[in-house]
Amino acid sequence: MFTTINELIKIQKKIAPYIHETPVMSSEYFNDISGCKAVFKCENFQKMGAFKMRGAMNAVMSLDDESRSRGVITHSSGNFGQAVALAARNLGIKAVIVMPSNAPAVKKAAIAGYGAEIIECEPTNEARASVTARISKESGAVILHPSNQKEVIDGNASAAIELINFCNDASTELDAIITPVGGGGLLAGTALAAKGLIPEIEVFAGEPSGADDAYRSLKEGVIQASVAPHTIADGLKTQLGECNFPIIQKYVNEIILVEEDEIVSAMQIIWERMKLVIEPSSAVAPAAILKRPELFKDKNVGIILSGGNVQLDKLPF
Repeated sequence: MFTTINELIKIQKKIAPYIHETPVMSSEYFNDISGCKAVFKCENFQKMGAFKMRGAMNAVMSLDDESRSRGVITHSSGNFGQAVALAARNLGIKAVIVMPSNAPAVKKAAIAGYGAEIIECEPTNEARASVTARISKESGAVILHPSNQKEVIDGNASAAIELINFCNDASTELDAIITPVGGGGLLAGTALAAKGLIPEIEVFAGEPSGADDAYRSLKEGVIQASVAPHTIADGLKTQLGECNFPIIQKYVNEIILVEEDEIVSAMQIIWERMKLVIEPSSAVAPAAILKRPELFKDKNVGIILSGGNVQLDKLPF
C-alpha cells in the first residue's frame, strides 16, 4: 500500500525542523530554449547540499530507541552518506558509511566532517551492498537504504510537496514534474506527492544513457540490473528496488535518456545563466527537457535540482 498524501504531509511537517525549505527559482533563458514555463526546486541549497537529507532524516527519526542505540549504516557514493551522517549527528546516533573507492573526495570529506565513520569498498553495487550487510551483521547497526526504503521515499516526497505548495500560492498549477533517476527514491517520492496533490499531473524522469536501468525496467515491466554504469552523474550509478519500482510503474509517464554531452551542456546552462552550483546528477532533469521539448511545450513544469555537491577541481566544462 502506497503512503497517502495526508501521511506524506505529516512527515513533511515532522522533518521540517531539521531541513531547509529550499528556494524555487526560474529562468527566462531556460524557458526560451525549452519552450516550457519551468520552476526549479533548488535542493542544491538543502542541508548537506542535496535532497537526500529529507529521506535520511525521516528514516533516522522513524527508528525506535533500541534501534538508535545500535547506530546506523548505509552505502552511498556520497550524498546519502552525507545525509545519514548529518541526520545521525542531529540525533546523537553513531553512523557508518560504506563508500565506493572512486567516490568524489569532496563527498568523503563532508561525511568525515559530520563525524561518521567511512569504510571504502570496490566501486560496484554488489560490493556496496555486501560490505554493508557484513558490517551490519557484525555490529548490529541498522541498515538504511539510500533509495529503496519506505521511510526514505516518504521523506523525499517533501520536496515536491513544498514545490507544489509554492506554485499554488503563486496561482500556478504544475502540469508536469521531473526529477533525475538513479536508485529511484527521489522519483518515487516525487510521484507519490505530485499525484496525491495533483492527480492529473504528468511525472517524468531523466536518466543517463550510460546508466539506463530505470529506463529498461520501466520498458520491460520488471527490474533490470544496473551493470557497470558509466556516467559523469555519479549519484545515479545505482539500482532500482522493490519498494520504489511499483510506484514508478504506476505513476511515471516516461523516463528520458540523455547523453553525457547533454548532461554537461545542461549543467553549464544552469551554472552560467542561473548562477546555481549543481552537480551533474542534477543536470540530468533539465537535460531531458531540452532533449524532448515537445513533451513539455507551453506547460508549467517543476524541475527538482537534486543537489550541488560538486568537486570544483574536476568540473566537466
